[in-house]
Amino acid sequence: MSPMITSILILSLATGTIITMASFHWLLAWMGLELNTLAILPIISKSHHPRATEASTKYFLTQAAASALILFSSVMNAQATGQWSILQLEDPLAQTLLTVALAMKLGLAPAHFWLPEVLQGSSFKTGLIIITWQKLAPMTLLLLTWNQASMLTLTMMGSLSVVIGGLGGLNQTQLRKVIAFSSIAHLGWMATIVTKSNKLALLNLILYILISTPMMLSLIFSSTKTTQDLTTTWTTSPMLAPLTMMTLLSLGGLPPLSGFMPKWLTLEELLAQNMAPLATMLAMSTLLSLFFYLRLSYSLSVTVSPSPTKASSKWRLKPNTSTLLLSIALPPSILALPLTPLMKP
Repeated sequence: MSPMITSILILSLATGTIITMASFHWLLAWMGLELNTLAILPIISKSHHPRATEASTKYFLTQAAASALILFSSVMNAQATGQWSILQLEDPLAQTLLTVALAMKLGLAPAHFWLPEVLQGSSFKTGLIIITWQKLAPMTLLLLTWNQASMLTLTMMGSLSVVIGGLGGLNQTQLRKVIAFSSIAHLGWMATIVTKSNKLALLNLILYILISTPMMLSLIFSSTKTTQDLTTTWTTSPMLAPLTMMTLLSLGGLPPLSGFMPKWLTLEELLAQNMAPLATMLAMSTLLSLFFYLRLSYSLSVTVSPSPTKASSKWRLKPNTSTLLLSIALPPSILALPLTPLMKP
């Protein structure tokens, strides 16, 4: 793909998200989501591999169905109330339909099946866009309608996503699928807390993006695609192997790393609102996710030099990819826990 076309697609991607984030009219928000979807499709399928074509088809069908549901719910609401403002969603059926549509857009269970398949068919760079930037527009709509969305539906979908995200990642060896199930579990945390505290949901989203970005960049840098590939990461960069391990554990929410902060504050908020059973279930389900992060960390750490891994040391060679963004993103993804008192809503 030529640099000119890539630039146009990236610009369209950014424009679509910004239109949705800045709009208060349902049609504008829908238009932004559509522009966003249409811009990412050529990026997913640019490798011309059958898997990439399949991934872009699945992504298109799912996102088109979710956009149609959003449009349908906004039309129903306009018919019932006579206005198109996002902040005035009063029809109960429209509220439930919108919640389901946004869950489908994000990849919340039980509408999560497309996410692992799409990520597996995409490159790591495209996967990074899908699990970070592509979540911004639907999450903005969810945060705008947090006090009007169906609370029961969101809580059920959120808690189910945390369980399915944990169980789904247990048996995977492909890192893109592990990352997809990890994304489903993290989105579950956001969906569960959004109706209780929208500020905490936003904090969850920011920290998820902040931790996922350096993790994906380090996997791109070391050309790692499977769990087996992780065992030779140290040959690419001896320093990157322990840093990637800490980023993975941070994503799992292990203290004293950054990823523990949103989980800690979320559980604290749920307990403050007398939701101890839900908090217990979320905490127990996170152990499932933590298990597969620990397994990946084990593959990364127990094979480091001077163990007798039969691999050549590539770390002396000049890297092909830029490491500036990775160097900037790694410290906050690991060391942000001391900022917790400033983040309390």
